[in-house]
Amino acid sequence: MRAPVVGVVVGNPRSGSRTTKVAREVADQLAASIGGKVGAVVELADHGPAVLDSDSPAVRADMATLSEVDVLVVASPTYKASYTGLLKAFLDRYGPPALGGVVAVPVMVGGAPAHAMAVEVHLRPLLVELGAVVPTRGLYVLESDIDRLTEVVADWSTGAVTALGAVRVSN
Repeated sequence: MRAPVVGVVVGNPRSGSRTTKVAREVADQLAASIGGKVGAVVELADHGPAVLDSDSPAVRADMATLSEVDVLVVASPTYKASYTGLLKAFLDRYGPPALGGVVAVPVMVGGAPAHAMAVEVHLRPLLVELGAVVPTRGLYVLESDIDRLTEVVADWSTGAVTALGAVRVSN
């Protein structure tokens, strides 16, 4: 039996962002907890306008790769109390149930606690619509907590790993 693969897609319009840092930490901790490995890390900013090009081979290749992972960390900064348009444009290229069988973990980064529900109210339903299984609550990380990111993610992942494990056993 192969080790589970954790993939990452980051919807920040800037490469190497705090959102990427958070997403990578989530992926690393989840992979370690489930005996898996981190696979593809896709930063949509690297594609730029190609995200809107239905013929872009690079975007299509990333879409195919992310459809095959076992766990997909989907991360976005919080823009106007929701995820970015870049992430939405990318995910709109998938049709339901393109992410069927993929366990998704929604992650958002924001500056204010007032937007903490955005991960549950906006990002989770989008992933479910695409066929992903979202067995655990999403993670919302305040920008002010990034300096203690390892601890924040570890606190969240305690419950998340149990939920992920239950889904993997039943699939």
